[in-house]
Amino acid sequence: MVDLARNYEDGPVQIGDISKRQNVSVKYLEQIIRPLKKAHLVISVRGAKGGHVLARKPDEITLGQIVRLLEGQSDLVECISQPEKCSMSDDCQVRLAWKEATRAFFEKLDAITIADLAGGSLEAENGDSGSSTET
Repeated sequence: MVDLARNYEDGPVQIGDISKRQNVSVKYLEQIIRPLKKAHLVISVRGAKGGHVLARKPDEITLGQIVRLLEGQSDLVECISQPEKCSMSDDCQVRLAWKEATRAFFEKLDAITIADLAGGSLEAENGDSGSSTET
């Protein structure tokens, strides 16, 4: 998504080109692109100059949307969404802490757009070098 955002103004991007730039297999990218297309975050363009483009502007797509889509369950621990799995969930302070952590986690991810990631506008906190992988 970051690669597509960086090339947003240039038109469709071929998976092979993303694969080379991001050092990720074409097969893996093909698996990731399917749910992104189904969720209307990416559009496929056929033809000789075809490829994939973001369905919306990079500043309209958040990291939170992508994580929820690709990771499925959006809670950090199972007992938040399925309290019946634990007999202590009604009075569990740890469960409440995880619930708050999940809320804060996604609040932060929802504030980060693909444009932020593509443009490098995030600053490292607490001495983090900021190294990460991009897809």
